[in-house]
Amino acid sequence: MTVEKTPSGSAVLLSWMPAAAMAVVAVVDVTAGPGVGLLPLVSLGPAFAGLVGGWRRTAVIGLVALLLCVGLGMYNGLFDRPRGYTAMMSVAGVTGVGIAAAVMRSRREAELASVRSIAEVAQRVLLRPVPLTAGPLHAAVSYTSAVAEARIGGDLYEVVASPHGVRVIVGDVQGKGLAAVETAARVLGAFREAAYDEKDLVKLGERLERSVARELEDEKFVTAILAEIGHDHRAVLLNYGHPAPLLVHGDGTADFPEPPAHALPLGLAAHGGPGPDPFPVPFLPGDQLLLYTDGVTEARDERGDFYPLADRAHLLKDPDAHRALDALREDLVRHAAGPHHDDAAMLLLRYQAPDGGGPEAAA
Repeated sequence: MTVEKTPSGSAVLLSWMPAAAMAVVAVVDVTAGPGVGLLPLVSLGPAFAGLVGGWRRTAVIGLVALLLCVGLGMYNGLFDRPRGYTAMMSVAGVTGVGIAAAVMRSRREAELASVRSIAEVAQRVLLRPVPLTAGPLHAAVSYTSAVAEARIGGDLYEVVASPHGVRVIVGDVQGKGLAAVETAARVLGAFREAAYDEKDLVKLGERLERSVARELEDEKFVTAILAEIGHDHRAVLLNYGHPAPLLVHGDGTADFPEPPAHALPLGLAAHGGPGPDPFPVPFLPGDQLLLYTDGVTEARDERGDFYPLADRAHLLKDPDAHRALDALREDLVRHAAGPHHDDAAMLLLRYQAPDGGGPEAAA
């Protein structure tokens, strides 16, 4: 799907600024006469033109500004004195600088577009689109990176349909930047391999622990929650120090299934803490399970209040899982009232009702 971008209000304003500036200078100069000395301000046209648009547009506006300067100078009789030629030199100099600035800006924009293209490829490799359906489940995902202009960060998610059931992971790597992305890639690689091979969810978690422990240093860690959903109307959870998921029942009630005992995150097993115990929770047709990272629940509004996820369960009523998760994400963005300070990932798993409908159909 291609998203068309429309010019922002500031860009449209800047695109009209050269013509507006030259028009104002011309009107004032003709009205007030040559004594005011506004003629050099005609150079504002090419100066503003260098901020938006290409170098050709800047050159054309510079030429128009130079012709306007000559016309106003002749009208005011300024070319029998150095003042008229000084104004022309000012316009020509500003035009040259504007053209150079436009060329440099165009090169930077091309480099940024290349970096974004590489980031999108990296996103498809690291955070592959989750399957729309896996066994009895429909899945939808939302990811927002805290790094400006980035599409990926330290949060991770994956859904694997294995012979042992649908297996899911949502995790959060300590830290940000490229180091966090590299760690997330290792965790996802280990999960994708082990999720299909290991029969037991605890053994799967142990393989992830060994993989993370080999790579991480300086007490770095990864919080994660693993889930296994079969056809027995339950989900088995394995929680490595991660926020409890939101379980929305078909009747609209919601709760956060907590583990019987809290375990250390991945990468900290060497400290001697107990490993996580798997615990089942009912997961019936019409139920929804939202796994997320702490960038969701720790998003603050202008008053410093955390995002009340439990009070927003009603936003997931839409029969389409993707529209439901989009509604929740938009509400989260409105609550944050500004850029995210942490990565925020959400993975929605919806156990389809026998008739194929969503939560409303099961209610």
